[in-house]
Amino acid sequence: MHLRVPVRPLAAQAARWALPLLVAGLTTISVQAQTPAASDTAFQRGSRVPLPKLNARQTESLALLGKVWGFAKYYHPAVAAGKYNWDAELFRVMPQVLAAPGTKARNAVLSAWLTSLGAVPACADCAKASAQPVHQQPDLAWLTDKKLLGAALSQQLVHLRDNRHQGAGYYIKQGGAGNPDFTHEAGYGHMTSPDAGYRLLALFRYWNMVQYFFPDKYLIGEDWNKVLPEFVPRFAQAATAEQYRLAVLELVARIHDTHGVVSEKDAGIRRIWGDYVSPVLVCWVQEQPVVAKISLTTFGVQTPLQKGDVVTRVDGVPVASIIKRWRPLFSASNDMALMTLICQNLLRGNTAQAQIDVLRAGNPLQLSVTRYLPDAIAAAPLAVASTDSSYRILPANIGYIHMGRLLPSQVARTMQALKDTKGIVIDLRAYPNFNTFRLLPGYFLQQAAPFAKFTEPDLSFPGRFVQSAVVSVTPNPSQFYTGKVAVLVNEDTRSLGEYTTMALQLNPRATVLGSTTAGADGNVSPIVLPGDLTTRFSGLAVFYPDGRETQRVGIIPTVKVAPSVEGVRAKRDEVLEKAVALLSQ
Repeated sequence: MHLRVPVRPLAAQAARWALPLLVAGLTTISVQAQTPAASDTAFQRGSRVPLPKLNARQTESLALLGKVWGFAKYYHPAVAAGKYNWDAELFRVMPQVLAAPGTKARNAVLSAWLTSLGAVPACADCAKASAQPVHQQPDLAWLTDKKLLGAALSQQLVHLRDNRHQGAGYYIKQGGAGNPDFTHEAGYGHMTSPDAGYRLLALFRYWNMVQYFFPDKYLIGEDWNKVLPEFVPRFAQAATAEQYRLAVLELVARIHDTHGVVSEKDAGIRRIWGDYVSPVLVCWVQEQPVVAKISLTTFGVQTPLQKGDVVTRVDGVPVASIIKRWRPLFSASNDMALMTLICQNLLRGNTAQAQIDVLRAGNPLQLSVTRYLPDAIAAAPLAVASTDSSYRILPANIGYIHMGRLLPSQVARTMQALKDTKGIVIDLRAYPNFNTFRLLPGYFLQQAAPFAKFTEPDLSFPGRFVQSAVVSVTPNPSQFYTGKVAVLVNEDTRSLGEYTTMALQLNPRATVLGSTTAGADGNVSPIVLPGDLTTRFSGLAVFYPDGRETQRVGIIPTVKVAPSVEGVRAKRDEVLEKAVALLSQ
């Protein structure tokens, strides 16, 4: 666990931040074999849960089972000690819950099940107040709903709440940055199409991870408690591999977190969007999908698509229809981030040839476009040499830094080269290197100043979130840049990019230009679901020192400027042009 101090220098934050967005790099947490939980392999080949078409009573019972199962997973001392394989226990009790003829019988089944785990000893520390300021309390009002639970089960759950396990457990611990680390979660990768019991396990596992450990749950815009019964029939009826994956995508999308990507290392997920991609980047410009960038490879040279083309149909399907179909499938913190994700996947498909309808300077065209496997594009030779470096000096003696290219070893040399410029443009429309972020902001301050603070999960009371350390930028004593600074941001500025912008905003001579950022900040916590599907969410909530939100809000630029279709067609960078004009004054 990291130390908690009132003010923490920026250089001490190496453990605090997410790695770049490498979706395919998510890994399945292995299950070790020295605990009773790991040795219980009774259901490795299937849940053996017969699931008929659900009626309203069974749907309600399964939703309640999911809540009780998740609550006990993180609260019960025996489960936290690894004495039970909690997935297997779900499959043992689920048939009894489904067979219960009424509410009273169902609650009796759940009560007997909890009793079978053993006595819950008194907890002297559970009543103690948190040593850190509390930002959010657990959502446990349902424990006292005697109409739903009955008096006996309600009393049993309340006793468990008041005498809960303290600290890290078999299924949860704190990551190096303070974010939740979900351990001993089996991926069941041999199940390409999980059976009904395992599909419900996926729902219950994910729902409870969000319920107790997603720090931004209060920002999702709806009552998370209502999401569980809504999705029980969806997961129960998702009989094919594709239906199951679509259900997972829709569930993850409901947390509205741009970090909530479902990894494409799974072929089924990849196939939903399309195995083949086009060598161009489509962006959402003036409420339209516009070809904004073209690969410098030979594939990019050969494509008939041009910058500024407005895409209207893909393989005969209107873009509006594709957007409507895909909106519920992408997790995004705000609408611009959502449209960015859709546009990035818009030209994908499962065939190598595509018919793409575009408007080019207002004229309709239908183009036959070749798509490629992503690995082929990555390996393709360059046809056009890239002259861009991590920094350069623009006309009017304006420095320019590309934060997606700038390496930590280049920071000192770059700032030395730009020290006599009239101003510097720092382009954060890309993902920066973490160690570069640690070094650069100190060149623009003469004294330390706080720029962010966090909340993190309190493992002594799952569902409670406490305020953690304030983070400061430490000045670089060797050099102080006195010129003006323009920081460029847009919807591609996410996570560490947003965090870096917050640090650069401390500079009183800095102006943030562009459009609202992706609104997904904080270290990510990986999650694995049956079928070896991997996803994640923002594991820490990030705020300005005065308490202003960044999640879903993003970084709001001081000067709002966005590309136009005409500017893209003319190969202009209108945001950069505005920044240069501002710094040249």
